[in-house]
Amino acid sequence: MSFDLAAIRAQFPILSQQVNGKPLVYLDNGATTQKPNVVIDAICDYYRHDNANVHRGAHALSDRATAKFEGARESVRRFINAGHREEIIWTKGTTEGINLVAFSWGRDNLRQGDRVLVSTMEHHANIVPWQLLAGQTGCELVPMPVDDRGQIDLAALDDLLDERVKLVSVVHVSNALGTVNPVEAIIEKAHAVGAKVLIDGAQAVAHWPLDVQALDCDFYSFSAHKMYGPTGMGALYGKRELLQAMPPFMGGGEMIETVSFAGTTYNALPYKFEPGTPNIAGAIGMGAAVEFLESFDRKALAEHEADVLNYAVERAHQYEGLRLIGEADHRAGVLSFLLDGGHPADVGMLLDQQGIAVRTGNHCAMPIMQRYGITGTVRASFALYNGRDDVDALFAGLDKVKTFLL
Repeated sequence: MSFDLAAIRAQFPILSQQVNGKPLVYLDNGATTQKPNVVIDAICDYYRHDNANVHRGAHALSDRATAKFEGARESVRRFINAGHREEIIWTKGTTEGINLVAFSWGRDNLRQGDRVLVSTMEHHANIVPWQLLAGQTGCELVPMPVDDRGQIDLAALDDLLDERVKLVSVVHVSNALGTVNPVEAIIEKAHAVGAKVLIDGAQAVAHWPLDVQALDCDFYSFSAHKMYGPTGMGALYGKRELLQAMPPFMGGGEMIETVSFAGTTYNALPYKFEPGTPNIAGAIGMGAAVEFLESFDRKALAEHEADVLNYAVERAHQYEGLRLIGEADHRAGVLSFLLDGGHPADVGMLLDQQGIAVRTGNHCAMPIMQRYGITGTVRASFALYNGRDDVDALFAGLDKVKTFLL
């Protein structure tokens, strides 16, 4: 599919509405993206025609549901170029994927004196699980410093990396700053000291093609709802040999092979990590979102998104009284800023009155806010259906916000 912005926007029914009497300008994609008709239809079609539990049903509806459910797993495998379908574990989202690694791999492999490195720009979902694990195992959570531009200090990382480091867990794209981290270099450095690497890919997977085999990461966690799919759904990629060695994260049906009071044996991958009735419609919707993204020339899509962000950054640099937070050399999707004289929450409320949806606050990334000596920002975040006209609407909206703040 060629990149036709008007045709793309027409596929997202929610974008045609008005909010507070104004055309909706949706710039909160870092929190969740909107859903195209193909995703909505895939979910509705499952419930209308195929609703049944998957796998062991002895009837046609179950067979159809299972085929779609497992077909979606194969779509996700292809989308990130995992080597094996059993390396794709369904989760509720990025957060559950990180917790799965922490409390399965982590409990099995981390001991007193071991270290886990994370960056200062991490989402709380990539900080708190490791703090909980540190309290249980005695391992140490160590933050990697971030410079004034919002980039990981790689020289400081070199100083931190030694035989005590067992895991480096880092965000691919910062949800608070938009920084695209040099994960290839980080993975290589971590592997050189024998450490495993987990990548939080929540903000990355929608923006450009991903190849986990080329990255050589050990784990990669991401969410459907950041890539035009449904909420409450995601996937964890893990190298097969690591997942096979890991104990189950939760117990229940489906993740077992045999159960008796004498003991239990566990199912093969990926089902060992998928107890209970899964989010079948969510998986089908995620598969549809993958196919939606794959219908584009991904290079053209990335170029369009980069153009919109670069235009927003250019406008921001020219806008009096606006301070950008995070100016990394390589960034994606996010414009995070403060406006002189305006609390972020007030700026967001006044923009909403004009139909402009942004997010305000600390973005579940308090440590990086503390790094900059602030409590939060206004965050405009962009997706493939945004254009330069949305950026113009944002800055026209800020002009009106200023009149209220005077």
